Amino acid sequence: QVQLVESGGGLVQAGASLRLSCAASGYTFANYNMGWFRQAPGKEREFVAVVSRWGGTRYADSVKGRCSISRDNTKNTAFLQMDSLKPEDTALYYCARGGIGFLPSEPHAYDFWGQGTQVTVSS
Repeated sequence: QVQLVESGGGLVQAGASLRLSCAASGYTFANYNMGWFRQAPGKEREFVAVVSRWGGTRYADSVKGRCSISRDNTKNTAFLQMDSLKPEDTALYYCARGGIGFLPSEPHAYDFWGQGTQVTVSS
């Protein structure tokens, strides 16, 4: 069965960096977009970034220039490098498998989700 397991979150100070990982199993990883979303308490889940099968990328305006999404198809893993973190980046970060469209940003375009990894940025 499809499994997505996130790791790499933590508690950091503003300005720090984190690298999130998403280990995938149970399907042909190279055939799918991989996206990252986040959800803060009391807010809706929001798009962060997506990487296509071929390595094309798309970012939310709120993280553009501070985040970099990548993938290693030999290790079935997607990554989200986050730099210059801000307190407003605090959220539960999810990775998801994208089955529909080209570099989709809508949650409904993704069919499997991980459990999330918490990122907390203190000021």
